[in-house]
Amino acid sequence: VQLQASGGGLVQPGGSLNLSCVASGFAFANFAIGWFRQAPGKEREFVAAMRWSGSSITYADSVKGRFTISRDNAKSTLYLQMNSLKPEDSAVYYCAAAEISRWIVSVSSPRQYAYWGQGTLVTVSS
Repeated sequence: VQLQASGGGLVQPGGSLNLSCVASGFAFANFAIGWFRQAPGKEREFVAAMRWSGSSITYADSVKGRFTISRDNAKSTLYLQMNSLKPEDSAVYYCAAAEISRWIVSVSSPRQYAYWGQGTLVTVSS
């Protein structure tokens, strides 16, 4: 299983970024995929997740209405469109994949996700 995230960068408050995560090496239909983030000195935090089928989309309250998770089956790619960015959104963002049988136990717990990408840094600052 391989997950490769990209798209991070420096953006001003109120700006937008679109993160990508190319996935390979697993049977997508049996997995859920998600985004987490980790700021310096803080624990890894759930951002958003969904079944690869596109159903069961879930967001953290802190990003609801601003972030959108989606995937492109043909490109085997997961996306996180981030709008109205705030300084507190600054973190390393990780994409992750979980088997459905574990994911349904807790969609927001990092422990349920067995596969992780390398992370991409998002900095929101003026």
